[in-house]
Amino acid sequence: MIIGVPKEICPGEQRVALTPANVSALLKKQGVEIIIERGAGDIAGYPDSAFEAAGAKLVDRDEVFSSAQVVLQVQTPGSNTQNGNEDLDKLKQGQIVIGMTDPLANPQFAQTLADKKVTGLALELVPRITRAQAMDVLSSMAMIAGYKCVLLAANESQRMFPMNMTAAGTMNASRVFVMGAGVAGLQACATAKRLGAVVEAYDVRPAAREQILSVGAKPVELDLDTGEAEGSGGYAKAQGEDFLKRQRELMTEVIKEMDVVITTAAVPGAKSPILVTEDMVKAMKPGSIIVDLAAERGGNCDLTESGKTVVKHGVTIVGPENVPSSVSFHASQMFGKNMENLLNLLLDDNGDLQLDFEDEIVVETVISHDGDVPQARLRDLLGLPALAKPEPEAEETADADSDANKEEEK
Repeated sequence: MIIGVPKEICPGEQRVALTPANVSALLKKQGVEIIIERGAGDIAGYPDSAFEAAGAKLVDRDEVFSSAQVVLQVQTPGSNTQNGNEDLDKLKQGQIVIGMTDPLANPQFAQTLADKKVTGLALELVPRITRAQAMDVLSSMAMIAGYKCVLLAANESQRMFPMNMTAAGTMNASRVFVMGAGVAGLQACATAKRLGAVVEAYDVRPAAREQILSVGAKPVELDLDTGEAEGSGGYAKAQGEDFLKRQRELMTEVIKEMDVVITTAAVPGAKSPILVTEDMVKAMKPGSIIVDLAAERGGNCDLTESGKTVVKHGVTIVGPENVPSSVSFHASQMFGKNMENLLNLLLDDNGDLQLDFEDEIVVETVISHDGDVPQARLRDLLGLPALAKPEPEAEETADADSDANKEEEK
């Protein structure tokens, strides 16, 4: 089994899909060979020499795609809509591609892979079950994004985060408000707290209150009915416009007291909800900062411009893109470990990759196989009929009936 890792070509992408440590671990399996495109890990701090020392073979890009049976990418052509077609053209029938594919926003990619007879696995669809936690790239990358967004805010702010008592007077601690207490939001709370800020946070999910307290932040509670706010897998569920309108009214009173607002609310496969309106921005203190981690999905703030830092009504609004890539060394380390753990599940003792469709992880992550799209949610998004569940084998049924008859005779 030849596993190939090409260099990422998506503009701004600095991560690499495997690190030398992952290569060493995977090569312990019999029958596995790993090839890496030259320079694939340079920007992330993983030089070619480290991959060679780990046992990988360095090749050019064309050889990765022509020789590898399994191609590992951070951003496959499904998520890399800027120049991903260059790689899509290189994929061939029978190959397996594993990486981020943005499946819920771009389900057509699954159909494209199916048409090419390429098997695709989308890391974003790894189910949130205990057994799959070590493969969850969304949580890994969200943790890094939550950390880095606080540093972005601190860099833009004209205020220091911690309180300082000096001979020149006392400087009060900055007040930081985090909207959304998922993995990114909780890490943002913890990072802002470590920098000395007074941190408050809000999440529509009632269960988030204890999590906010656990990282040293104060939960903000609004007079809203949030009983239906949590969807499957622990993600926030999209809310109706009446709920969001009332939420914004109550939130304005909170936001106008803050020095920094960090928004992290995202719904998988959908446009980010607007949590901060232009009127709310107008109510904020001059010199305040908003860092919108949902900028790539339309943003949580009305005035966010993806990939830009703008000043509106005296408030600096940062709309960063692909934040984990800016911490590429540790982001690659975490991404690579998630990938390694998934491969350990899929590779048998002989190094062959087996897809067990009795396994929930395989069922959820495989988006194309044998010329079809087996993933239920993607079939629905593509307008494909649901796949029929396999019938129990006739022999087993006959044996069961026979045993039942014998029991009755007794």
